[in-house]
Amino acid sequence: MREAMAHADVGDDVLDGDPTLAALQSRVAELLGVEAALWTPTGCMANTIALMWHLERGDRFLAPVGAHVLEAELGTSAWLAGGLPAPLPWSAGPGRPDPKDVITTAGVAGPYFGLRSRLLCLENTHNAAGGAVTPVGEHVALVEAARSAGLRIHLDGARLWHAAVALDVSPSTLVAGVDTVSVCLSKGLGAPMGSVVGGSAEFVSAAWRLRKMLGGGIRQGGVVGAAGLVALDQRDALRDDHANATRLADGLREQGWLVSTPDTNIVLVTTPEPGPVVGKLADAGVAAVPFGPGVRFVTHRDVSRDDVEAVLERTAALPVPS
Repeated sequence: MREAMAHADVGDDVLDGDPTLAALQSRVAELLGVEAALWTPTGCMANTIALMWHLERGDRFLAPVGAHVLEAELGTSAWLAGGLPAPLPWSAGPGRPDPKDVITTAGVAGPYFGLRSRLLCLENTHNAAGGAVTPVGEHVALVEAARSAGLRIHLDGARLWHAAVALDVSPSTLVAGVDTVSVCLSKGLGAPMGSVVGGSAEFVSAAWRLRKMLGGGIRQGGVVGAAGLVALDQRDALRDDHANATRLADGLREQGWLVSTPDTNIVLVTTPEPGPVVGKLADAGVAAVPFGPGVRFVTHRDVSRDDVEAVLERTAALPVPS
């Protein structure tokens, strides 16, 4: 990846375009089955661009409880896009709203001074739900519900590559029916930075202006775009990350830890006092973070099966979290 970055063919992406970024954008658009795509420095910027395009100030948008656009993007959905969030419960499973809740929450058109529901934001996989995957059938049902309620649809697919591998389907299958989609090139794929937001050619034309407005105009972006192209070639390696996460979860469960069954590469341990648990893990040379009502472990391309076995040897010597 570093070699590809060093030898990248570059231009000026603010003026007449960068050839490597152009190639990356074209490839992502093809993988997602959308007309066009645009590289952005961050996933937060990609989502913000989409919401700014979809929403007018005061519009309500729907998103699952704990969605990244609600909890982890510093309120840009309200601050910059002007949207009023309406969280949807996980009625269909971890991280997954029920189509009936979409229709009910969207409501019907009322007087001019009432809230106007404009957008449904989906997230696949759902990060806060432990990398939970939305199956194809449920995705289709949510899209149909949104359309029946007159909503546009944005898919935060930062970890869409994980969902596609877990379900053994093409990424485009999980994008079908949405208006805009964002994907990340670093989460699991190993690029040092970058996301891509895609949709119609009309949307991407507007997204260029919005990216510049948000400070995302770059010059020789091919340097990092080259890393993104290499990252896309490594998508199938996510299967190893998922297998390692399953092994870690099974091993911790055998030791008595209260562990969720991972859909992808995130392992969640439930404990009322995550801080002390993370501290004991750190003392044992194991990296984890507090996450909601517990502790989160993440497997990725820099974590081998031997590393997982080493973690289990070290956790076996620790007290089991209550």
